[in-house]
Amino acid sequence: MDILTSKANGILTIEFNRPEKKNAITSAMYQSMADALKDAEGDSAVRAIVIQGKPEVFTAGNDLEDFLKHSSAEVGDRPVAQFMRALSGATKPVIAGVAGNAVGIGTTMLMHCDLVYAADNARFTMPFTQLGLCPEFASSMLFPAMVGYPRAAEKLLLGEAFGAEEAYDMGLISKVVPVAELADLVHLQAAKLVALPASSLRVTKRLMKGAQAEAINARMMEENKHFGEMLMAKEAKEAFTAFFEKRRPDFTKFS
Repeated sequence: MDILTSKANGILTIEFNRPEKKNAITSAMYQSMADALKDAEGDSAVRAIVIQGKPEVFTAGNDLEDFLKHSSAEVGDRPVAQFMRALSGATKPVIAGVAGNAVGIGTTMLMHCDLVYAADNARFTMPFTQLGLCPEFASSMLFPAMVGYPRAAEKLLLGEAFGAEEAYDMGLISKVVPVAELADLVHLQAAKLVALPASSLRVTKRLMKGAQAEAINARMMEENKHFGEMLMAKEAKEAFTAFFEKRRPDFTKFS
């Protein structure tokens, strides 16, 4: 199974389990995660949710071959959109444990989690412009709000990777720990949440998000429109062709 899910002691754990492909995410994997989150909303036994990868890698982002197979579908209808809407709208606390690379949506999804803990080997990348695309799933709104415009602009415009300490300094993540301590910390924090009143956590989370929920949904729709159009454009075709041909893309021919 490329996605492992388990429920124990009030915690739903969703784990990327495709290490041979660096946990690159397929449509089927997104659907599994979306279904697990939707199920958790109606399951009173689930009081906290954990999303994690492997000690070597969180996720390499979208599996590009699978992604391009479904490129003709409306972005908002894809399993990835179902997953992100379920994550963004989750009323229960969500904790992410990140080790190794978190590429593209691997970083975007963290902005919709409540607590994010990273191992000291974690690296974050949002290479949308390098692929001829634009930010996704409200990251163009949430990331500047979290880290400030100048830092957000550097990461989103250049698309370059940054490490765990910088991510912590910017405010993207809650804490950095050694790789060997990450899993224990994540589940310790999840257990603390399970022991607290579910109603208090639910209301506190809703109050913190406030009216932002509507703005997030609106920004997702706006980004999806641009993302879908850019996915069909020449720049993205050049970027993906270059990726599969293992060469640098040449964007200078496009204005």
